[in-house]
Amino acid sequence: MRINDVIRKKSTTSNMLRKLIAVTLVPMSIVVAVLIGILCWYSIQYRTILQNVTAASAFSQNFKNDVDLKMFYYVSESAYSEGKPMDEVEQARELANTLLSHTTQKKSIEAIESVRDLCVTLEQRMDEIDDAGSYDEGMTQLENNIYILTELIQSYMYDYLYYESAHLSQLQTEITEQLQYVILAIVGGFLILVFGIAIYAAHLTDRITSPLTKLTERVKDIQRGDFEQHIPVEAKAVEIQTLSDGFEEMVGQLNSLIQENKKAERRKRHAELELLQAQINPHFLYNTLDTIIWLIEADKKEESIEMVSALSDFFRFCLSRGKDIITLEEEQKHVLSYLSIQKIRYQDRMDYDVDIPKSLYGYSIPKLTLQPLVENSIYHGIKLQREKGVIRVNAVDIGDKIELTVRDNGAGMSEERLEEMRNAIENGEKVGFGLRTVHQRMQLLFGDEYGLKISSSEGVGTTITAVIPKVESSEKGDNKCLG
Repeated sequence: MRINDVIRKKSTTSNMLRKLIAVTLVPMSIVVAVLIGILCWYSIQYRTILQNVTAASAFSQNFKNDVDLKMFYYVSESAYSEGKPMDEVEQARELANTLLSHTTQKKSIEAIESVRDLCVTLEQRMDEIDDAGSYDEGMTQLENNIYILTELIQSYMYDYLYYESAHLSQLQTEITEQLQYVILAIVGGFLILVFGIAIYAAHLTDRITSPLTKLTERVKDIQRGDFEQHIPVEAKAVEIQTLSDGFEEMVGQLNSLIQENKKAERRKRHAELELLQAQINPHFLYNTLDTIIWLIEADKKEESIEMVSALSDFFRFCLSRGKDIITLEEEQKHVLSYLSIQKIRYQDRMDYDVDIPKSLYGYSIPKLTLQPLVENSIYHGIKLQREKGVIRVNAVDIGDKIELTVRDNGAGMSEERLEEMRNAIENGEKVGFGLRTVHQRMQLLFGDEYGLKISSSEGVGTTITAVIPKVESSEKGDNKCLG
């Protein structure tokens, strides 16, 4: 009997909803049909113009500055040169072709055709600049051709946006005027229907909205990160009950998938970081071997022997018998061998001091933590200044943690460059490859609260700080993840 009551209630609810739809649909169908006819015609035009404006907005506002600057670097053969900016011009031309296929207004067509044609001309002038016989001739072509063409392209694109926006505004005004009459008719019928519909709908509200409200609160809990499976919401409507049951089942499956994905992502990050570690600084080996060859040719046997010995120690510590986690003493020997090699290379241009207390020698540290930090100090600090530079490596016991610091008195960084480096380390950008690798590996092993911190002042120097947990080393645990 109880099951029959549930079925009857379900059927009654369905019938009431059908009646409610029928009462609303019949008197409104004629008005809606007229409204749809008017709106469809305007909507097609409005959507087309809106798509054109949206697509045109993708055009870079810095197109001229970007192309001009890259071409200047290219012509002047600057170290910052990345080649001719053909991609930017090609993208602008493709955008123009796309807009042209959807544009109907005459002035807009003329403007976007000009953009397309000027892009073709600009590509030709960029190719012709390679035939310049001298630097002055190249700069002349840059001034008389490239700069003028980029200015025209940007100007015509802005003209196109202006014309399409003006047409869009005009069309919107026309739609508004037409809708005023239709809305008046709809409002009249709506006022008659609303009273009867409101009474009838009130009977359905409590039976439908109450479980839906609970289901909504459940969704908010999930948005806040609660992926644990709960008891489904009880509802008189079979459809809502089915939705709640399926929802909780889905949450349970999703939670399982999230946990599996976390494990898979951690394994993936382990593999990626091992690959990155294997690729650390091949240029260092090339430069070191070149220096050894130069020392031998200069008949500096003792210095060449010393450098070969240091290089041998460096790679022996890199291997570390296959361990990922080594002692702080081993890490110190590794960084000392690296600094010894660089000291021979740069001679009187740099000096170093490594101060790690012996009481900390037995604690664990991820292999190749300090060397990338020292490398950064050399290539982005000491190497960029004429005066003699000093690199200081320190370790300090701070209770249950060890603070490692690498300082240099090199060129330092501006506020903008420092912020760029910090963002690169956090967001995984290509800038600061070595530092990013160390930062990610520390967070993977120890947790998100660990990692690198960088402070720098232009013309003063840079300080990189790494904090690791104080964990005593053991042969059995060296190859295991500490986190």
